[in-house]
Parts: sequence; structure tokens; C-alpha cells
Amino acid sequence: MRNILVVRVVLGLAAVVAAPAAFAQQSPGFDPSAIDRSANACVDFYQYACGNWVAQNPIPADQSRWGRFDALQERNQAILRQIVEKAAAVTPTRAPIDQKIGDYYTACMDEGTIQSKGTAPLKPLLDRIAAMHDRAAITEVLIELVRNGLNPFFRFSPTPDAKNSKEMIGDLDQGGMGLPDRDYYLKTDEKSVELRRQYVAHIQKMFELIGVPSAEAAQRAQAVLSIETALAKGALDRVARRDPTKLYHIMTPREVQASSPSIGWTKFFSGIGVTKMPRLNVEVPDFVKAMDAVVAKTDVEDLKAYLTWNVLHESSAFLPAAFENETFNFFRKTLQGAKEMRPRWKRCVDLTDNQLPDALGRRFVESTLGDEGMRRTHAMVGEIEKAMADDLRSLDWMTPKTKQQAQLKLRGVLNKIGTVEKWQTYDTVTIARDDAFGNSERAGMFEVQRQLARIGKPVDKREWEMSQPTVNAYYEPQQNNINFPAGILQPPFYDNAMDDAVNYGAIGAVIGHELTHAFDDEGRQFDVKGNLRDWWTMADAKAFDDRAACLVKQYGGFTVIDNLKINGKLTLGENTADNGGVRLAYRALMDHLGGKEPAARDGFSASQRFFLGFAQIWCESRRPEFSRLRVQTDAHSPGNFRVNGVVTNSPEFQKAFGCSANQPMVGQPACRVW
Repeated sequence: MRNILVVRVVLGLAAVVAAPAAFAQQSPGFDPSAIDRSANACVDFYQYACGNWVAQNPIPADQSRWGRFDALQERNQAILRQIVEKAAAVTPTRAPIDQKIGDYYTACMDEGTIQSKGTAPLKPLLDRIAAMHDRAAITEVLIELVRNGLNPFFRFSPTPDAKNSKEMIGDLDQGGMGLPDRDYYLKTDEKSVELRRQYVAHIQKMFELIGVPSAEAAQRAQAVLSIETALAKGALDRVARRDPTKLYHIMTPREVQASSPSIGWTKFFSGIGVTKMPRLNVEVPDFVKAMDAVVAKTDVEDLKAYLTWNVLHESSAFLPAAFENETFNFFRKTLQGAKEMRPRWKRCVDLTDNQLPDALGRRFVESTLGDEGMRRTHAMVGEIEKAMADDLRSLDWMTPKTKQQAQLKLRGVLNKIGTVEKWQTYDTVTIARDDAFGNSERAGMFEVQRQLARIGKPVDKREWEMSQPTVNAYYEPQQNNINFPAGILQPPFYDNAMDDAVNYGAIGAVIGHELTHAFDDEGRQFDVKGNLRDWWTMADAKAFDDRAACLVKQYGGFTVIDNLKINGKLTLGENTADNGGVRLAYRALMDHLGGKEPAARDGFSASQRFFLGFAQIWCESRRPEFSRLRVQTDAHSPGNFRVNGVVTNSPEFQKAFGCSANQPMVGQPACRVW
């Protein structure tokens, strides 16, 4: 339901890493040298906890943001590089799984072969689009593109039925826009207008790279923008999309056809391999109508330009360097502020992880995941679940009836930690050492068909939404489970060498964060089985909304850059989870210590180390362009506000650091939901 951030929220837990010696150096769970001791913890706790780290860790040229999440991801990438380079060596005893990941990586790294092939790999798809002489042919073209993993106009995928969470159904959603958000097409301020101009210039250059004359390329680029703008006008905004009731509209294929007659939907569904689908969910019916109007009224040549642009954009990573460079210049440099393109080996590692996730992930887990970290992580999850159960019982604003249902939901949360239960195999996917584009195409088609085959079948809760090397974690409301892949079960989030206070402040707060998502403004609308069902009394719902409004106002007052403030409604779920997660983790730590006060370490008490452990996982720097992008599109607040927003609502923090009532890190009023 929700996009995952570098922490959809935060994540998970621990580890352990028995990584190769070359990558044994890890960032500690708590770093005293990161502290800016010239700052006052009660005035700006983020600056106090992270000031020196920020000063000593400038953003690398190939990054738009640099934080402790990113540093760990870089380390994981180095481990993955060693894995794929070892797997790339052709030996008589090489296992099939190593042949897949090794040869995929080898082909991706072979820039010479990619350059020599030029755009020839695109010819079948581009010829198919060029042969579309009228609008009636668009259905066949869409079938071809979607089967190849492209998503022009819309997105179609499997999803659990929101009101029958045991069954997978088809899901038709808005899409087809190249810019990060619908609002990028609709805003009229100077920066937005200039960005659209640069976007059109980028599209024009991509057309020119396939030999389209400049004047014609400019015309095609304008046509693409016009189509995407029309789609944006029919799309639902991000805040509205946080309400799952607004995204649930069950329809039959015949009803979809009636609302969008310009596309042959029955033929489309059958063509992509979905032959038995009596009903599907249409997330935004108004978008489908707007999309139909685009297809019905747009000149055929403009439609062909739009479809061609989709192919070029989605394929650039496997095309000659000129295409990659041009894509980088707009999407990474202009939009996000990166100064240099990431080294090719990093891009190829990411692509291998993206397209063969269970093959590479399996080798990563074998290299990094430790039993001790797994054991201690599971134990900490249990302790924080107990803390949440105690918290639910003690709430003075929730009635007994709703408390009973909340406890039931909490007990039903499934914990998926460290690794998948069943690995996906890729036996039918042909991977060649000299065919980067073909490898991507075949792996993409395999995954499309695998996903579409889930429609009409029971939900498989063993499925993951992210690969195991990912530094992230998430709560899935429609399955009522929390997911912590191996990639994040390492320092600085969990460190076997650290004291409990730091680990509870870091990974513990993340665990609490994910659990709290089950009860945030979105997650609370799903019951223990993952069904969209209102199990709250009206009085309890109002009490929740009143408390959530405090967080909306608090975070909505934080200015990120220029005059752009955090969208308190968009970030409500993550802010609620941050505040609740820290409170639960602190409560679990106190229970774990059993009233005993450990000796101070590095000059800090256990309570102080808890909050420093929490704050330091959020140490980061962002380029201005990236800040502008994320404040408009990200459901998570920037790191400094995640830290300071939480501690200003925490009496435990204020007591630990001796803050007085009139200091900035003492909220007035203090906000609290959980």
C-alpha cells in the first residue's frame, strides 16, 4: 500500500555480519565522535547528536543524499560486488544460481558490446509502435509493452483484495507520468515551469539520439508533456491516496470497458495472460476516464511519440552511454542534484539485485546473516510487542471495545525477519554473458508473468516487497506483517558490541515504528486479517484524529528549504510511527533493565544513549534539489525533523537531558497518539 523509504519506515534489526574480511569495517551503533558538543541537546538535539558526523561526511559526488542508511547500503553493495564478480568466473562446477547472477553482471558491465549493438535491441518494440496506424491498434501495442515490463498510461498488477485479504485480484492504477508526481505538471510557480521546460528538453534529446530530426523531436517532446499533463489532471494526489477507502473500487472487466471504451480491455487482459478475472480493483476510476479521453482525442502520431518515449526512458540503462548520460542529466542531476553518475559497477549490482533478487539475495544472506543477531532481534521484537500491548491497555482515550480489537490485531502481526522462507528460482530465464538488453528483457518478462499468475490465487504471505540486501523495512497492512530484510540487520541499526540502550534506541525504535504502522491513520483501517474494515467506535476514531491533528500541525510547521514546509498530512503515518516507535522502544528498554541503572558509557547514561542511538541512525545531508523533490513526494520527514520532532514530544528525553520547559526541544503542546 505504501511506498517504502529508506524506511517505509525504518526497519529492522539485527544481525550480524560475518562479511568477507575486505568489508569487515562497519559503522558502530553509536559514535561519540559524531556528536557536536558545542551544541545544546535541549536546543537542537539533531545538531548535538549528528553535527560532527554531518561535518565530517560530505555528500559523495555520485549521491543526492548521504546518511548512515546510505553508508550501510554502500557497504552492502561492496559485498554484492564481491559475490557477483566471483560468480562471473566460468568454472566447471559453477552453480546455476551463480551462472545467472554472474553472467547478468558481466553483460551489464560490458559497455563495449552494449555500445556496438546501439539501439538495435529496441527495434522490435519501436517498429511495433511505428506500425500503429490508428487508435484501434493501441490495445495490441499495450499488450506488447506491458508484457515487456513497461507501464505506459497505467499500472496493472496483482494485489490482495482489500476486503478479502486471502485472495489476490487484479489492480488497475494511475500511472504513465515521467515526472515524480502529478503536481509537477500542475503547479504554475517559476521553478515548476522551468522544470517542465527542462523535462521537455530531455525528452527531445532522447528522441534525437534515435535519429529523429531536432524540430520533429521537439514536437514529439511537447506531445509527450501534453499527454502526461492530461493524465496528471485525472490522477489522485498523494495525500488522498493515503486513505485506502478512496482506492477501493471493485469492478468487472465489462464495467472497466464501459468506462474506457478506447482500449479493448478484455483483449488486453487476455493478451497479457490474465484469462480468468471476474473482478478487479480500479484504484482511481476518474483517472481511467481521463486516460480514455487522452487515447480517444489525441492524434495517433502523438500517441506513438508518447509510447516511444516510454520505451526509451525505461530502456536507457541498457543502451549506449549517450542515453545513460542524458537520463542521468535530468533525473539524477537536475531533479536530485547529483554531481556525477554512479560508477557502472554499482549500477550493475543494483540491476542484478532488481531483476534477479532471490538469486543474488540468497548469496548475500549466506555471506552476512548471523544466528546471534537473528536470535536477539526476535527477542527484541517480542519485548517491543509486549510494550505496545501494555501501551494499548493504558490508553485513556480508547474505549475497551476498540482496545480489545487492537490487542487482537497486535497479536496477529506476523514477523518476517532476516530472510525469505522460500527462494524464487529463475530456471526458465536465459541469461547470456553478451546480451545485457536481452537479459533485462527476459528477466522482466519472467517477473511480469510470475506476478500476473498470482491473480485469482490465495495470497502468499511468504512474498517480500523488497530484496534481502536492501537497507529498509516495512509493515504490510493487507497482510498484517512486519518485514526486516537481512540488508538492514547490521550496524548502525543493531550492533552486538553495543549496550542495550543504543540497540533499543536504534533498531528498537525501528521495530516499534513498524508495529505502530499497524495503527497509524492508514494501517488502522485494516483489521487483524488485513481486511479493510472499520473496527473503531466513532468516539475512538475522533479521539485518534484529534491527536493526529497535533502531529499534522507540528510537522507542517517545519520548513525544509526555501519556503517549502513538510506536508503534515502526507507524512502523518511516518511521523506517528516515529513518535510511537521511540516511546515503545524506550518502554521496552526500561522493562528489560528491570529498574537497574547501568553504568554510564562514554559519559552518557543509558537513557541518554538510547536517544543518541535513535538520533544517529538519521544523521544525513541532502542536496537542495533532492530536498525540494522529497518534500513534495516523500511520506517521510527529513532526518533532522524526524529526530527533533520526536524528542520534543518525549518527556523521557527531556528528563534524560535535563531540559527546561522554555527550551526548543520541549514541545508545547507535546503531541502523542501512541
